[in-house]
Amino acid sequence: MDLTQILIQIRRIVRSLDLESKQIQKNIGISIPQLLCLDYLRGCPGERSTHRDLTAFLNLNSSTVTGIVNRLERKQLLRRLPGKIDKRITHLALTAKGRSLLNSAPDLLHNKLSEQLAHLPEKELQNIRHALELLVHAMGIQRLDASPVLTSEEPE
Repeated sequence: MDLTQILIQIRRIVRSLDLESKQIQKNIGISIPQLLCLDYLRGCPGERSTHRDLTAFLNLNSSTVTGIVNRLERKQLLRRLPGKIDKRITHLALTAKGRSLLNSAPDLLHNKLSEQLAHLPEKELQNIRHALELLVHAMGIQRLDASPVLTSEEPE
């Protein structure tokens, strides 16, 4: 078997993610993690969430999420609101401008991939998972933190 073909397919996946990230940044002016933050807020009750819940969803560290939130707040795509009961808790709320941006944003690759995977039989999904686990172990990256979304690094 020609192992080069496996490496080429992996490079295609990585390159497509990088191209998507650059295209999103160019077309709508925010990064994929920022877009995912806004999309998460849109799906929350009252379009609000705590920093802690957002951090858990994105599976990023708190300081990275703080940077994402700061940039979105500067662009007036979300706002921080004090908690009604406990003033120490700050809520993050989607703004009308953020909602408008989301409405014009394209579907992300991970959404398209999720839709396609959902149609596969359970056995095929197990085979894909097993193959990916083998690749992760072969690359020695099993301890690397993984976000629940396909994205490249958050730009400054």
